[in-house]
Amino acid sequence: MLSTDRVPRYSSGTKGQRLPIEKISQASARQRSGRCGRVADGVCIRLYDEEDYDSRAPYTDPEILRTNLASVILQMTALRLGEVADFPFLDPPDRRNIKDGLDLLHELGALDDQRVLTQTGRSLAQLPIDPRLGRMVLEAHEQGCLREVLIIAAAMSIQDPRERPSDKQQQANEWHARFADPTSDFLSYLNLWNHLQEQQKALSGNAFRRMCRTEFLNWLRIREWQDLHSQLRRVSKTLGLSLDSGQASGDTVQQALLAGLLSHIGLRDADKREYVGARGARFAIVPGSTLHKKQPTWVVAGELVETNRMWGRTVARISPDWAEQLAPHLVTRSYSEPHWEKKQGAVMAYERVTLYGVPLVARRKVGYAKVDPEYARDVFLRSALVEG
Repeated sequence: MLSTDRVPRYSSGTKGQRLPIEKISQASARQRSGRCGRVADGVCIRLYDEEDYDSRAPYTDPEILRTNLASVILQMTALRLGEVADFPFLDPPDRRNIKDGLDLLHELGALDDQRVLTQTGRSLAQLPIDPRLGRMVLEAHEQGCLREVLIIAAAMSIQDPRERPSDKQQQANEWHARFADPTSDFLSYLNLWNHLQEQQKALSGNAFRRMCRTEFLNWLRIREWQDLHSQLRRVSKTLGLSLDSGQASGDTVQQALLAGLLSHIGLRDADKREYVGARGARFAIVPGSTLHKKQPTWVVAGELVETNRMWGRTVARISPDWAEQLAPHLVTRSYSEPHWEKKQGAVMAYERVTLYGVPLVARRKVGYAKVDPEYARDVFLRSALVEG
């Protein structure tokens, strides 16, 4: 029996997920050894000595200590269970993780500046998916692309239905390449979904299963995907969200997805072939992405995972204007070089807009009178009237 495993852990430093290789706990080792004998005592051969076993942690850390707490906080707030920090958990989470969960809910618009649940937050609490994915669904209703985003949100909630066996990776990649979209890994899910819908109508149940095996698709995960999608459709109708019959453009879909991933944007650093993300984090696009070779200037990642380095998975090309429109409560604006412009007949300045430290706008000329009317008047008197 192997002695290590990849344990997902939330990192408060990078605000992403880590997958470090760790020694399994004593409890996990005992549980795995029990699988060696189903109807009678089995034989378990451990690939480590007893001294190593005795030095391990007695139990695996509970999930509440190693996951993002946004969903927990959202449900507790909706149920009026009080402050998370005051709740008598058996294993209370770190206060930094609680703060990160609150910050994420504020980013998604679920909590206001006073940490009071908003109407958006109440709707998110009723959706049976991660708050980030739920925020995409609500924005999709506003953008008129709910049908497409429900499919993508359901796919992102489960394990990828596309399989890549280690001994047949080349064959699997060739089959899966049919669904690739040149601008977005998210839209690949839509292409796969449409293919599955067509084949399921044309084939019998057994023939559809054989097709899934041939094309390296996991039939059970496809069923899970379809079941979750049906559940999301029912909840969306309960919330009064309308499913549009028309087909939305790729940009519209990606703009709706960005609403839930504002802290996962990245600006390309051409010198280092990586992306500068929120709060100074840096990540690279995973080699399996359709955008790995193209390296667009602006991207958003469905998830940031740290293994040997920080990787952005499920990536799409975006426009920084979308982020500025979706995050007025998060962007920071600064102004420089106010001056009189005779042609404009007004005092102008240069605006810089950043989101979590990432510059969305580096130098945009704007009227300064709305920013600081008194100083704009001084500049007008000095430059336009006195200096002529």
